[in-house]
Amino acid sequence: LLFVADGLVGLTNTIGDHFPKAKLQQCLVHVSRNIEAHVRTKDRQEALNDFKLIHQAATMDDARQALADFIDKWQKTYQRVTGKLENNPHLLTCFTFPAAIRSSIYSTNLIESFNKKLKRQTKKKEQFPNEPALERVLVTVIRDYNGQNFERTHRGFKQIQDTLESMY
Repeated sequence: LLFVADGLVGLTNTIGDHFPKAKLQQCLVHVSRNIEAHVRTKDRQEALNDFKLIHQAATMDDARQALADFIDKWQKTYQRVTGKLENNPHLLTCFTFPAAIRSSIYSTNLIESFNKKLKRQTKKKEQFPNEPALERVLVTVIRDYNGQNFERTHRGFKQIQDTLESMY
């Protein structure tokens, strides 16, 4: 099992309690946004480009080196930012999985896309007369989504299916 999360406080312990064998990957897009919010405007693009090298690395060793380089370069100027990265054991979990699926599992983009679809459908109505009416709309959207994607395998997963099965 793999959980990809945005860094919600308490989630790590909850996952560990209920799914002790599961791995946790912190969404690197959310980490990047956090860096962006805590870095001066003049340093922002350079810092984000340096951080991007981490999730674009080919191997775990390359990713660790890119993270170490990022921390070395920015530690004096942004101690809080680099400290959070240095003490986060869930940044590079995606590198324990085959390279073919890393682009799908280093962020929460898949679920956020689905959540936006739900939000668009519920915003079409100003209000719902009752809770069951909202539930009917949501169930309809979910069923349509499942119907469209039931046979679909996300990019990279089909070619490594045997590898994933042997991991679990």
